[in-house]
Amino acid sequence: MKKRYATAVWTGGKSGKGHLTTETTVLNQTPYTFSSRFEDGTETNPEELVAAAHSGCFSMKLSIVLEDAGFKPTSLETKSEVTIDSGVVTGSHLTLKAQVDGISDELFAKCVKDAEENCPISKLLDTKITVDYTLN
Repeated sequence: MKKRYATAVWTGGKSGKGHLTTETTVLNQTPYTFSSRFEDGTETNPEELVAAAHSGCFSMKLSIVLEDAGFKPTSLETKSEVTIDSGVVTGSHLTLKAQVDGISDELFAKCVKDAEENCPISKLLDTKITVDYTLN
């Protein structure tokens, strides 16, 4: 079992500010604020980080599923759009652009569905997940 961690420090109320640091320090006192979450601030926010985690996790899981099916992807580019409504995450929509030589549309669709349902972040999210993709 491997554990990962991140630390959030917040000061003040709604007009306060915070910063996030990850174990690897890829995020190192990275600022986040209410305005970046609910308005148009330039700092990061929890939903943006969930979107990054979901798109990255889905792409990694899909690469594993494809290799297990005998196909090595040339490129997988996934965008996750996380929707928040009234303080609740209501969905994550994944848009995938994939280049996988020699795979049929039918098999690719099955691989995408497997990754959608079984990547660890998909399993963690208690929300609607949708995927649109193009295969080249």
